[in-house]
Amino acid sequence: MNKEFKILAVVVFFTLITYWGVEPFAHSQMHKHVEFEGFAYKDLPALKAKGDPAKGKELVTGAGACTGCHGIKADGMPAPMDAATAVASYGVNPPDLSHVGALLDEKFLASLIKNPAHALKVEHKFNDKRPYPMTSFFGAGGDIDQEVADMVAYLKQVASKEEVTPKEAYEMACGRCHAMRYDKWTQLGETPKFKYEKDEVAYKAKVLDAQDHVRAYMGKLPPDLSIIIRARSEHFLKTFVENPQSQLPGTAMPRVGLTAEGYEKVVKHLEEVGDPSKPARDSLGWKVILYFVIFSILAYLWKQKIWSKLH
Repeated sequence: MNKEFKILAVVVFFTLITYWGVEPFAHSQMHKHVEFEGFAYKDLPALKAKGDPAKGKELVTGAGACTGCHGIKADGMPAPMDAATAVASYGVNPPDLSHVGALLDEKFLASLIKNPAHALKVEHKFNDKRPYPMTSFFGAGGDIDQEVADMVAYLKQVASKEEVTPKEAYEMACGRCHAMRYDKWTQLGETPKFKYEKDEVAYKAKVLDAQDHVRAYMGKLPPDLSIIIRARSEHFLKTFVENPQSQLPGTAMPRVGLTAEGYEKVVKHLEEVGDPSKPARDSLGWKVILYFVIFSILAYLWKQKIWSKLH
């Protein structure tokens, strides 16, 4: 018995050295550690004024010209063009603004209005010769900080009208560039059901055209996110969404600007699509552990009975 415990102790000792010493060191050499900042966006300034939603609506629909590219369905304003036309015009379909006030950090949202390329951290990609498709808001003649605060207040008020679902969060944050074939989602939105095959073929052609535009805009076609929740660690996903440049310097993916709550909604949808069996698997875990405990006890008792005469 003492000999067996000594062997077990040696195995456990060297296993722990490998797991806690060698593996983390090797990982640190191949992948730098990135600190998670809790979606705080410390590089962006806080809002300096309290916004007026009524004035903000006037700016969003007027001098701000937001509704020239974006729809706000929650306030009865449809998108000015269909998804295919928008992708062909801008390289990516501009998001509907119904939920941005609930999903995006207000500091990020304010900075996005004033200087999109800076807020999104894509200044390395866009410049004077190749301006970012979304134009900066230079003010409507008054205090620009107050005007931006008014616009943010309006967008937050619109977003408070209804609860944002995980799928809507994904659509706004990721679904305009990334497809998700397990959810029948493309860069043009959810794939409709077709009565005739020719209509399905025509739609697939539109999707391919849209992907070409996104590829030209981004430099490469963003990956399908159907199983990203299983392909990447929780820490990687959080830090990458928080600041893509921290993990892939020079990447064309913009910073999304999600709040912690917005990120959790996106992750929930990724889990529902990419790992739908996770709840059942989690509920099975304690049963498996209990089985091994009982099996170990029985195995030990069996060993004692069979081999007792040899010790």
